[in-house]
Amino acid sequence: MKKIAFLAGTSGLIGMQLLHQLLQDSSYDYLISVGRRKLALKHNKLIQVEGDFGKIQSWDIESKIREEDLGGNFFHIVDAILKKSCEMHAFCSLGTTIKVAGSKDKFYQIDHDYVIGFADWTHALGATKFLYVSAMGANSQSSVFYNKVKGEVEQDLKGIPFEYVGLFQPSLLLGNRKEFRFGEEVAKILTKPLVWLKLGKSFRPINDNQVAKAMIYYANQTKSVKVETISSKIMQDF
Repeated sequence: MKKIAFLAGTSGLIGMQLLHQLLQDSSYDYLISVGRRKLALKHNKLIQVEGDFGKIQSWDIESKIREEDLGGNFFHIVDAILKKSCEMHAFCSLGTTIKVAGSKDKFYQIDHDYVIGFADWTHALGATKFLYVSAMGANSQSSVFYNKVKGEVEQDLKGIPFEYVGLFQPSLLLGNRKEFRFGEEVAKILTKPLVWLKLGKSFRPINDNQVAKAMIYYANQTKSVKVETISSKIMQDF
């Protein structure tokens, strides 16, 4: 049986790591990257579809893939998805900041609505597992807006009947972001000694590639639990 991974957020820090690692992972036959725009990347395992995430529920996967498949090379993939004759997993690392989004409302739309929309869409297509990059401190009752939104996403994902939902809660992320985040850069400087001395495993910064490795590992395990929270401390071992 073919195995297909759907990815959202591939232009971001962890998303790019996920994409590169999954391209090298022999257990996945094809990757379908879903985004507002295409990446400047080509690979025989990679299919890219683009569109407005706010309208994802109206997307027709067959039409989306055929737009990118003028030679008919992916006909069998479309057929497998429509017949649900393949194993499908969804990986989501969608996220932004209020500064980049421009407002709290726009931030909520991207970090909550788009994530849940992607989850509903992939579940309807037949995805059985959903792996989501949340954040340390995610709590729907938090007084911190960012943590509250992440917590609400986690709660809403639990209501979608996937066979397995993995909630990954990394601490401060280390990696090469495209945009400069002043607060994160200051925090990295202040917490780097924890990394060097290997102290504070639960709270010290974590590399983007470690989070990606953990997500792929958990996606490929047979799980008896429906929902699982994976802490930054656990991901430090990857």
